Amino acid sequence: MENSQHKYVTVAYELFTDNAKGIHELVEKAPKDHPFQFITGMGFTLDAFEEKVGSLAAGDKFDFTLSVEEAYGPYVQEHVVELDKSVFCIDGRFDKEGVYPGAVLPLVNADGNRFQGLVTEVKENTVTVDLNHPFAGKPLHFRGEVVTAREATAEEIQGMLNMMSGEGCGCGCEGCGDDCHHDHHGEGHCNHEHKGDGHCGCGGHCH
Repeated sequence: MENSQHKYVTVAYELFTDNAKGIHELVEKAPKDHPFQFITGMGFTLDAFEEKVGSLAAGDKFDFTLSVEEAYGPYVQEHVVELDKSVFCIDGRFDKEGVYPGAVLPLVNADGNRFQGLVTEVKENTVTVDLNHPFAGKPLHFRGEVVTAREATAEEIQGMLNMMSGEGCGCGCEGCGDDCHHDHHGEGHCNHEHKGDGHCGCGGHCH
């Protein structure tokens, strides 16, 4: 793999989008002392985001908006699934401390793709999970500055490959439906991993 094909880029940014009331608000931020980092040409970021930022030099500022199509696509109602509570049981008991309305659960499907599901409702026998990306159906307005832009080292490229192969999140939006299984160790089909919640950064890309 030729290092010259890949740039190591870090960016400080603010991400804005419209909320349910149509108000343009700040939803995510990466400061200069903790910038978002990625390597170009590896599919780690949204293609449109990389196209806008990847060619910039350190110190360059940016201010652009990605359309819904360029970002995470439209909101798909079919990606809201109802799963049996047994999927979220630990030692035979429902994990009520980790599974509640508003909880973001890290999941992985049969192909090993990692993504997140938002719990919207816990019923008597089932849990409703929204597998749409948190920013699905929304244009994304990025404003910020490139902190670092240089050729990536072999070690950085290998580290990124290791993370993309399973060490980090993949943030896909594929539904798992009735094939979901719960597992403490993140093995099997669309497992519920007990590794904390939250989004990935930079528009939830993970990237």
